[in-house]
Amino acid sequence: MKKSNKSPTTPRSAWGKWTVIGIPYFWLFVMLLVPFIYLAMISVAEMVSGGGFMPVYRDGGWFFKDNYSPILTDIIEGGPYRTAYLSSVYYAGLTAIGCLIIGYPFAYFMARAPKELQPTLLMFVMLPFWISMLIRVYAIKILFDDSGFLVTTLTGALTSMGLIDEPLHLLGTSFSMMFGMIYVYLPFMILPLYSTLSKMDSRYWEAAADLGSTPLKTFFLITVPLSKAGIIAGLMLVFIPCIGEYVIPQLLGGADTLMIGRVLADEYFQNADWPRASALAISIILMVIVPMMILNKYQEVAGETK
Repeated sequence: MKKSNKSPTTPRSAWGKWTVIGIPYFWLFVMLLVPFIYLAMISVAEMVSGGGFMPVYRDGGWFFKDNYSPILTDIIEGGPYRTAYLSSVYYAGLTAIGCLIIGYPFAYFMARAPKELQPTLLMFVMLPFWISMLIRVYAIKILFDDSGFLVTTLTGALTSMGLIDEPLHLLGTSFSMMFGMIYVYLPFMILPLYSTLSKMDSRYWEAAADLGSTPLKTFFLITVPLSKAGIIAGLMLVFIPCIGEYVIPQLLGGADTLMIGRVLADEYFQNADWPRASALAISIILMVIVPMMILNKYQEVAGETK
């Protein structure tokens, strides 16, 4: 009779396995699923006259209020919610494209750099994460202030050349907001691109050169298609958080740069309409489900060893 090579599972090993698996799932359940369920319950509750909201289950029965129909009606009729949603998608898309244009050369240079230099370059990319995002955004705010060195210098130079007649104003515009968003989210684009490009077989480039291909042609016909997984993962990794961004538009954007994160904060803290705000939050979550599925797919592809 042939002996089995499998070792019997002892109670201690089974307990260890379920502990390792169970702790992350318990954390996700407590920190993600429970708050989401509570948010969903508030989104179908109703406001009370003294402030706050009426619970869904009361007096021995279930009572639901439709807080989603006014949002849907507003979107269909072109109200402020629709403007905020479209503006969020527009600026998130511009930020993702801007990060791709700036980040791809960085990631390509890092991937082609000598192996001993790559950890240092990677550290420089991750260095901004060591500083609070709020501090970095305030630094940009000071940089673009009307009385700051940058604006006063540019104003003096452009005025002397006769290009402008009035002082330059950058803070509180879509430009300053886009600058801040691209600056903050640029590492999220570089890291997946570098992960993909660093695993690319260099023999593809050597074979293309042997066949007479120019470096530019090799880049667009070989390098870019083979890094498609990293490009899509980087785009989604930037696009998803930018949709609900609140801090950067609040500090750097003006009144014209209305995004759904600011609308959501106004509903919570100024209008004190928690059910409507919760319904808006649920709709944002539903809006980013498809990009998150795309991100999950291409992150797995980008993480595979070539």
